[in-house]
Amino acid sequence: MGLTTPIYSLHVEAGAKLVDFSGWDMPVHYGSQIEEHHFVRSDAGVFDVSHMTVTDIEGPDCEGYLRRLLANDVARLTEPGKALYTAMLNEEGGILDDLIVYRIPDGYRLVVNCATREKDLNWMRAQAESFDCNIVEKPELAILAVQGPRAMDKVGQVVDKETAKLIDTLKPFEAGHAGDWFLGKTGYTGERGLEIILPGDDAVSLWGKLIDVGVKPIGLGARDTLRLEAGLNLYGSDMDESVTPLESNIGWTVAFEPADRWFIGRNALEKQREKGVERELTGLVMTERGVLRGHYPVWSDNQEIGEVTSGAFSPTLQHAIALARIRVPAGNLEVEIRGKRVPVEMVKPPFVRNGKQVYKPAR
Repeated sequence: MGLTTPIYSLHVEAGAKLVDFSGWDMPVHYGSQIEEHHFVRSDAGVFDVSHMTVTDIEGPDCEGYLRRLLANDVARLTEPGKALYTAMLNEEGGILDDLIVYRIPDGYRLVVNCATREKDLNWMRAQAESFDCNIVEKPELAILAVQGPRAMDKVGQVVDKETAKLIDTLKPFEAGHAGDWFLGKTGYTGERGLEIILPGDDAVSLWGKLIDVGVKPIGLGARDTLRLEAGLNLYGSDMDESVTPLESNIGWTVAFEPADRWFIGRNALEKQREKGVERELTGLVMTERGVLRGHYPVWSDNQEIGEVTSGAFSPTLQHAIALARIRVPAGNLEVEIRGKRVPVEMVKPPFVRNGKQVYKPAR
């Protein structure tokens, strides 16, 4: 048996199919991944993402430390509650992890991927040696993500008036405290929603209350198709230490200004930006029958120029979609599926936003 979250017994009671996910026993679905996907797009679902790592950065030098550690600039978070998405890079500009960082009253809160937890924390501690700051992991906290067009309404039905009032005041990528709870208008689905960081016992109680008002439990399977439709990268598939943000469709998360802020990986990114990026992460659409899968080769003008990094059948669009890293420039594209090359269209992600098709041709 692997690691378990505070919600584990409720997953078992709900009949979840449990799988090993980076050492954690997590629900992949509760019966039908497709139905769960559609429910998030039409109503509201709750995900247990307590396997993610919550870490607070405290101390006099915490801002200076994070301005060196992260490619985005936490100085942009001018007041508590503000949040931004960023990458943590190595000296070569390779992506060690992607994460969300929140400004909190006494410092900053980071939420990083569970698969990279040990590597991340070791790197963060090593880089903190010359700074007066503390890195405090919060294993006692759980995370529930409530996502979908009715997410705010459903959460508002089960929380107290003060918490409901806080939710109403938050804007996208803002967060705030309600007692021991930390609520952010963030998510990984392309829908409206909240990510709630709270004590484990409270998470068990909140989960039950949400189920009672019609929120459906959603597994990791639907979470993956939802995030792919939203054009969001998955660490370990669409990006890793071998690629930079400029090659991963997240160049917008790199703050090159002010020019005097030196962050780890900056020199490598500046050289790459000057030279020009030789490969890029793009979206692919295939309307013929079939499914695009990770590592399928991508061809252009009879040359193999890259591969699919994430692919799936889109339940919302009813055809195959994918992210792929390819050499640029590229002509008309084909994906090789079991020895046969099938035409695909190159598009700009996201594919779906708020349940609607939004992708456009990349050229």
